[in-house]
Amino acid sequence: MPEKLLKLLNQMQFEVLIFAVFKCTGILARQFFRIYPIASAVRTQLNWQQYKLLISISDPDKREYYELESVNNGWTARETERQINSQLYERLLLSNDKESVLAVARKERIPQSPKEIIKDPMVLEFLGLEKNPSYYEKDLEGTIISHIKDFMLEIGKGFFFDSRQKRILIEDDEFFIDLVFYNRLLKCFVLIEIKTEKLTHQDLGQLQMYVNYYDRIVKLPDENKTIGILLCTNKNDTVVKMTLPEDNKTILASKYQFCLPSKEDLIKEIEDVKKIVKT
Repeated sequence: MPEKLLKLLNQMQFEVLIFAVFKCTGILARQFFRIYPIASAVRTQLNWQQYKLLISISDPDKREYYELESVNNGWTARETERQINSQLYERLLLSNDKESVLAVARKERIPQSPKEIIKDPMVLEFLGLEKNPSYYEKDLEGTIISHIKDFMLEIGKGFFFDSRQKRILIEDDEFFIDLVFYNRLLKCFVLIEIKTEKLTHQDLGQLQMYVNYYDRIVKLPDENKTIGILLCTNKNDTVVKMTLPEDNKTILASKYQFCLPSKEDLIKEIEDVKKIVKT
């Protein structure tokens, strides 16, 4: 696109945004101009609906994170609202420090480990399901496939869908991996196994076998080690730690839930993480 046309388009987008601001109530307009006092601070990639969401966030770091990621990922207003309501920023802080999270959003660094991208817990409210012990793993998997775009928005940055029920053959035994993705930022395959019950050490052992297979048979020499994610309704973190090697960096267990987290739930999760770190 010619530079002059691009500048004209940006100017038009800016004028549309400012017009929307002036049409709003005095309080919203004052909030907007207090947070964004100069024109160069306004991002024309975002619309007024997204800015209304952003100016409602009092924490400047949290607001900057959602502003940057909305632009970086081309989120719609609905997607920005969903990420804010699912407390994406807070969930990332459960396993990362704030400076690292913001540095990735600012494109100052590329994620180096799975925990910088993959969240625990994962929020799957978009599936429209209720917590029900009678769900089969294939039913949950099928629903995820039907909502694959929303699922990829939730699991993190840089994911591409590869396959479902990937068949692998080890001598005469065949196995099927629930979901296979590739992450361009981590430069590796990501294998996801879905469990509708509490995680067991047998589940971890099965996923470790799949990861080993991909590392030894599938991945190319210039690709990083395969990551395995076990999605489960519940887990015993001590069992996870005792089952996996102390230097484990490739097998992750993540709880999933079918409703957006409350502030109280997130505070409890943070306290639980602090206890685990101390032990």
